[in-house]
Amino acid sequence: MRLTSSVRRQALREASLGDVLVMEARAGDVSKQSIRERIWDYMESHNIADFPRPVHHRIPNFKGASRAAEHFPHLHAFSAARTIKVNPDAPQRNARFLVLESRKTLLVPTPRLRTGLFNKIIPPPGATKDILRKCATSQGVRNFSVPVGLDSNVLVDLVVVGSVAVSEKGWRIGKGEGYADLEYAMMVSMGAVHEGTLVVTIVHDCQVVDIPEALLEDHDLTVDYILTPTRVIATGCARPKPTGILWSKVSCEMLTKIPVLRSLREREKRAGTDVTLQAEPGNTQQPAPSTVRRPQDRPQSQPAPSTVRRPQDRPQSQAGFRGRSHSSLEGTDTHLAATVCLGNLPYSARVRELKRALQELGAVPLRLTWQGPQHRAILHYTDSAAAQQAASLLQGLRLGDNALRVSLGQQRDT
Repeated sequence: MRLTSSVRRQALREASLGDVLVMEARAGDVSKQSIRERIWDYMESHNIADFPRPVHHRIPNFKGASRAAEHFPHLHAFSAARTIKVNPDAPQRNARFLVLESRKTLLVPTPRLRTGLFNKIIPPPGATKDILRKCATSQGVRNFSVPVGLDSNVLVDLVVVGSVAVSEKGWRIGKGEGYADLEYAMMVSMGAVHEGTLVVTIVHDCQVVDIPEALLEDHDLTVDYILTPTRVIATGCARPKPTGILWSKVSCEMLTKIPVLRSLREREKRAGTDVTLQAEPGNTQQPAPSTVRRPQDRPQSQPAPSTVRRPQDRPQSQAGFRGRSHSSLEGTDTHLAATVCLGNLPYSARVRELKRALQELGAVPLRLTWQGPQHRAILHYTDSAAAQQAASLLQGLRLGDNALRVSLGQQRDT
């Protein structure tokens, strides 16, 4: 019997999270995004979420994350591992600390892969537990790390990834940008992992849900162990992990944003691999959705992610924002001849929030003029091409509840 819409809405309100997902699956309404939204909403409404909040469009931090990570050193795979890769998100902070405390090599992916693939965390000599805890934070990752190149011959014995949802069968859903899947595929490409490398995720119990197998794709990464505050789940997952980069799913835009991906493509091209991208001639497959979506690529009905991002989402070295924000350009560099104007800034907006959003989108200007009382900011770039590219990247950007107006200003190339 098919439920009427009003009866179904009432049932959804009264059901548990797991029941809701089962009901949606039976009704044919389930998708990866619907599962994400349900979990994010549930964690917020039940106050399971922890800073940074809201957890929507993030790998969600949660109360009890440190307790869940305490299971990690008790895994045989942890004891046997010498080099462990842990994602940089907040719920895995204690896992990073436990790796360092055990005197193992800790690798952390660079945020959004913009400056490379890994950073190796090197604590100062004689580091105490307090110092190791600082090294495990986002700030510590920036201050106590060195980049690991593609030719480093690094071997990763154990991988820790963040998840929005995961099933007891080992099927995983991330936040929707595909970085964990891509990171693993890149590690395969550079020979850092192999078929037997185990993958662990650390989540709250409410994030362990049934995921229909029909939602899984070839590039999706599966997990072997799930650690929650109350359980250790060995999934026994037999589904193969990615065996390398699926170049037919890589967009030209993604290749532009991720330099290490370009290097791997050149390496595989020289080895005779077909590295045809999504929109290139010769690719007969249907174009796959880009793993990295700009704000304007999101459906209108999908809420835009918060632009107040985690500190670890900022690249290690950031060009631009030289000195403080200025109210005018008097006395500043004369070669800053092209501008982008951002309007409709919220009354409560702060310049640091805008800077974080610009860094996240790869649209960092050489100088920023903040005009808060006029609810606008002027971004200064060296030439028209840079300004036009930034304007394109910023289309659809939101701060708080406001969609910002993006327009090109003066374009006086020299």
